Amino acid sequence: MGITAKDVQKLREMTGVGMMDCKKALTEAEGDMDKAIEILREKGLAASAKKAGRIAAEGMAYAAVIDGVGVVVEVNAETDFVGKNEKFVNFVKGVAATVAACNPADLDALMACKYDGTDLTVQEQQQEMVLVIGENIKVRRFARFAEGFCVPYIHAGGKIGVLVSLNVEGDIDATEIGKDVAMQIAALNPRFWDKSQVTEDVLAEEKKIMLVQMANDPKMANKPDQVKEKIVDGKLNKFYSENCLLQQDFVKDGDMTVEKYIASAAKALGGTVTFRDAVRFEKGEGIEKKQENFAEEIAKQLAK
Repeated sequence: MGITAKDVQKLREMTGVGMMDCKKALTEAEGDMDKAIEILREKGLAASAKKAGRIAAEGMAYAAVIDGVGVVVEVNAETDFVGKNEKFVNFVKGVAATVAACNPADLDALMACKYDGTDLTVQEQQQEMVLVIGENIKVRRFARFAEGFCVPYIHAGGKIGVLVSLNVEGDIDATEIGKDVAMQIAALNPRFWDKSQVTEDVLAEEKKIMLVQMANDPKMANKPDQVKEKIVDGKLNKFYSENCLLQQDFVKDGDMTVEKYIASAAKALGGTVTFRDAVRFEKGEGIEKKQENFAEEIAKQLAK
């Protein structure tokens, strides 16, 4: 039977083994999934197969500037305890160093890169970590900024990782400015960086909600449409200040926006700084975590 890309992907998800090895195993097994898994185990590639299906939603988000390149990564593990393990933390830092050095196009490309300082690929090093630590471990995502003045920030030991990229003019050190902006992003998680990024469909939806709210308010329902439009415009400014980083009130000084803080702080240093881009990773976000009933689990173990 023919081996499809979907078959290869399925085997990869089940075992955590690289694409080419999965394809070879499926070909050798003539498409039999169980036999392919057995072949990979026999070759020592899938010793971690059973662990690969377990939910990994802990771990850490990590940000750093390595050889002038800004990197932020998220690597997941099954428990918060492992997320603090020194070997796991060093593995995460090695993944970041690999991203900085190799400039992979996507996650598949990263997994095929040589892991920093070794002859193993990131995929193979990840499998080694699963064997050593005894939990499912997955490199989930990364971002890389090769341009701009980059400032990393790690919150709560890896719960959130933020990487900020700034344009800096003048001989100044903008590290503190970048860190302040990164802390703002970590704390408030804005939907947009600037109000110019808010799309028309988002604005239309917000306007629709505001108009419905006014229609349901006895004090507002009978006001002329032009009055309602002005009120909507005013409320949109509030939407920007709540959802757009540069228009938000600066957490450390509520009398100015983040945009004004950046300009003011840069001027005080004798230069000019503007915001370029940023990435915020929060560990486990979007991953459905299994709800464990520990009392029930212990009772099951005692009953065996």
